Amino acid sequence: MSLSQFDNLPGVTAQPDAATREFVFNHTMLRVKNLETSLDFYTRVLGFTVVDHKDFPDAKFSLTFLALVDRNQVPTDPEARQRWRKSTPGILELTHNHGTENDAAFSYHNGNSDPRGFGHTCVAVPDIRAACERFEQLGVAFQKRLTDGSMKEIAFIKDPDGYWVEVIQFTPLS
Repeated sequence: MSLSQFDNLPGVTAQPDAATREFVFNHTMLRVKNLETSLDFYTRVLGFTVVDHKDFPDAKFSLTFLALVDRNQVPTDPEARQRWRKSTPGILELTHNHGTENDAAFSYHNGNSDPRGFGHTCVAVPDIRAACERFEQLGVAFQKRLTDGSMKEIAFIKDPDGYWVEVIQFTPLS
């Protein structure tokens, strides 16, 4: 299938408007029940680094921003860090509404049960078999293992809130 087949669809152009040239797809936000549990998953299991955090005590929520970057890339000056975070693609924002961690019956909709909506995030790894073996050893919940179904090149794991994380393999460019 050729990408040019989309060029004649309404609203799709072969050349994006010059006004959008410097736009950055910056982040995706997930609401999490227990920030500590989610941070453990995203940092220890998937290797993300916390790159910024903001508390809003009057509104009773916190925002934590993560990225798959080396901690040394993150500016230490708060203003420079905020500028860096806003211009970096692929940020994950975890929104924690205070108190949800204390409500045993509370959970967020993961988007994959009815009514369906949000589907998943995705992490690309250099060796999917090694990554999945590690996830197994860490006791990570799987939605789909490499051996399940007809698509043997992808896996889906679940974060502590039940959000699906697709795991795919990439080939390094260099």
